[in-house]
Amino acid sequence: MRGFFQDPVVFEIALLEPEIPPNTGNIIRLSSNVGCPLHLIEPLGFSLEERRLRRAGLDYHEWATLHRHANWEAFLAKTAPRRLLAFSTKGQRAFADFRYESGDVLLFGCETRGLPEAVLASPRVDAVLRLPMQRNSRSLNLSNAVAVAAFEAWRQLGYAGAYWP
Repeated sequence: MRGFFQDPVVFEIALLEPEIPPNTGNIIRLSSNVGCPLHLIEPLGFSLEERRLRRAGLDYHEWATLHRHANWEAFLAKTAPRRLLAFSTKGQRAFADFRYESGDVLLFGCETRGLPEAVLASPRVDAVLRLPMQRNSRSLNLSNAVAVAAFEAWRQLGYAGAYWP
């Protein structure tokens, strides 16, 4: 699917093997509203025709720029991101202390397993970032984590393309 952005894309979002349709639907809606492409790296835990995916994304699917990739290697080969930023509970660096740049790709893992160790250790990953949580918390909801990270990156990039009435 191809969306329509009136302004240049500042960053992109990638989901590695997402499993829960409503989370991906929410992220489709988010990516449409912040003006960034969304990459879905297969295998997916659902069909893109899934009713719950469409319901969560409302009518934003037509405005989103969505790319599907057969696997991790295909994603890397097709996108060749300048900087790939992984988000993980295993990250040691706080997401808000990181300096985002135009062209960054924000990478998130699936809901039940997060990003695999092989991806986190990949030389293609430029930073592993963490969102703060309480000590005994395991993880945040995927769509919430993506929203928090995306808005921090967008804020640092001056909300490029945002409409301010």
